[in-house]
Amino acid sequence: MDFYEFNYLPGNDRAELLWQHGRLLAIRDYMGCSIVLYKMQEFFAEVWYSPEDNQIALVHGFKSPELLEPYIESINLEELFGK
Repeated sequence: MDFYEFNYLPGNDRAELLWQHGRLLAIRDYMGCSIVLYKMQEFFAEVWYSPEDNQIALVHGFKSPELLEPYIESINLEELFGK
């Protein structure tokens, strides 16, 4: 599955796929949300969880390396890319 197919799915289905097949890489807080970064085979994905509402606010896949920038301090890129 590529990230276009992933992003086309309903949000709950995306979250379920991440929990079943994704590799959890990092967690950060931003704008009152806990954001969890996952690695799928061909892309990355974030789950934005709102503790205030006790629900998932957003689940999206991406390929852009720029979106990994907030995680650079908390993930080992060499381990991630097998170098």
